[in-house]
Amino acid sequence: MSSKVVSFAGCLLAVLLFSLTGASADEFRTPSISAMRVEWRSALNQLRQEINTRPATASGFSFASQRRVPAYDPRSTPAWVQLNAATSPIFPGIARSPIPVLLPFDTASYLEARQGGTQDDPPVSRYQADFRAVDLFHAGASGYDAVFSLVSGAGDGMPQRTFAKPVEVQISGSILVYDLVDRLAGKGEPVKALATQFPDLRRFIREGYVRYAFTRFGIPYVVSIQCLDSAPRPKRLACREAYPVAERFLKALRIAGGQPSQPRSDIASDVAERPAAASSDFTYHPSGDIFINSGRHNQGGRPDFTVYSQIRFPLEKAPAFAHSQSYPKHGRVDEYPWQDNFCEARSFEVGQCSGGHGHQGQDMRPGACPAGSADECNPKRQAVVAVRDSIVIRSPLQQSATLQVNTRTEHIRFRYMHMNPSAMDADGLLNGRRVAEGEKIGVVSNYLDHPNGTSRHLHFDVQVFTRDGWIWVNPYTTLVSAYERLIRGRGREIGPELGPAAAVARATPDDVTRHIDTQEGGGN
Repeated sequence: MSSKVVSFAGCLLAVLLFSLTGASADEFRTPSISAMRVEWRSALNQLRQEINTRPATASGFSFASQRRVPAYDPRSTPAWVQLNAATSPIFPGIARSPIPVLLPFDTASYLEARQGGTQDDPPVSRYQADFRAVDLFHAGASGYDAVFSLVSGAGDGMPQRTFAKPVEVQISGSILVYDLVDRLAGKGEPVKALATQFPDLRRFIREGYVRYAFTRFGIPYVVSIQCLDSAPRPKRLACREAYPVAERFLKALRIAGGQPSQPRSDIASDVAERPAAASSDFTYHPSGDIFINSGRHNQGGRPDFTVYSQIRFPLEKAPAFAHSQSYPKHGRVDEYPWQDNFCEARSFEVGQCSGGHGHQGQDMRPGACPAGSADECNPKRQAVVAVRDSIVIRSPLQQSATLQVNTRTEHIRFRYMHMNPSAMDADGLLNGRRVAEGEKIGVVSNYLDHPNGTSRHLHFDVQVFTRDGWIWVNPYTTLVSAYERLIRGRGREIGPELGPAAAVARATPDDVTRHIDTQEGGGN
């Protein structure tokens, strides 16, 4: 087949996909999100079994149901109301979760001890399989997230080496699941020792974490531990060393709270809103157009025209410039057009990149200070702000700060890197702190293991919740959209002509599937 015929076929596919989505060459789209249905009857039965292990506790618990009110009305589920009241002092806001909250917490034993009226309450770790008091617990309208930690050497089978910090175990459960085109989704191996308790459990290593994914009560849950998928290194946890910690955590999971709510509807992808007026100077290369040969094994980027959230731009002021820090373009880095660098070659696993590795996010610089400018334009004082009303996920000394949004329509995270950890500690940018959209949370800096470890810039990335847990997605289009709102002008896309690969990226998953289905069974 000649190159002209191949080119024509590619153009035809692009036209077809655009006609399916109704998208023009510069349209952005919102994400497609599936809403899960909670099997509350099954959850209530399990709660009853757990509570009944302590007769004294069970006698004071009411599992009666008032059928005259909707199932999501608190009056119809007195057991959940009682449970939330008992556990909320340890896990504040637990009743906000619209799904059953599973934690490594022996609720029945805890309630029995409270009813016993002992003067000296035993440490919470006694009811948490020796995991320390929760480092973070955040429940919202989409589900919940929690972080627990375990010091090395805590019990048989646990890692005996000394690590730089306690082993942190995360658990997330969500009623919302982001629909990604994901070639790695659903993979993993069963864990024989947990097969009875979790029949559909999958264990797999992905994007720097060992993960255990399972479904309970119709809801996806994921337990994960950050680790090295390699031989153990000094003071660094290897993934195989993380296995017994995660499995100890899973075996201890019990229902700790949650409250039935009205069923949700799926959220369909739609055209994202953008300013009507054109910017006089803002230009950008399209998503996926990374610096030539900068991807792993010289592969290109991955076009993604999804605006994953309507955010405030993370730098306080314009102008700002998104460019590669590893492959700077010829000339100045503080000028337009912007360029995507999500899939640039790095050692980090990124499932959304074709080579399986990438940068995970986007690098940005604030504009240079004009001659004679005031001191507030000093590069060391250019502010970084919160992109949304959110809650902070960050332990002391960590080099990154993550902001999480958990609402009826979103379960999403935004990570900032290269600000100074000591400054973030001093400012109280730590687990559980609530920040408001636009609130200053730091300044553009150059920290990477130590001051002056990198050039002065902000790394920003986005993670969304899936059945495989938190997955990095390309933030570039989300940032273009946010910057347009900041400057109140629509940017101009420049660069290579839109090819079939980009057209496929702009189509919704259902559109692409329908197109492929119509082609199967035909001739070559």
